[in-house]
Amino acid sequence: MPVLDPNPQNGQKKLLYVFGAMLAIGVLIGIIASVASPS
Repeated sequence: MPVLDPNPQNGQKKLLYVFGAMLAIGVLIGIIASVASPS
């Protein structure tokens, strides 16, 4: 399986969703940590 798809409309979208989900989880953890930590 090649790293770069010759037909990327499906693979790149999936990669974008995975990246977006990871980013969203990171932001969510950051928000929860800042709320949970004593200020």
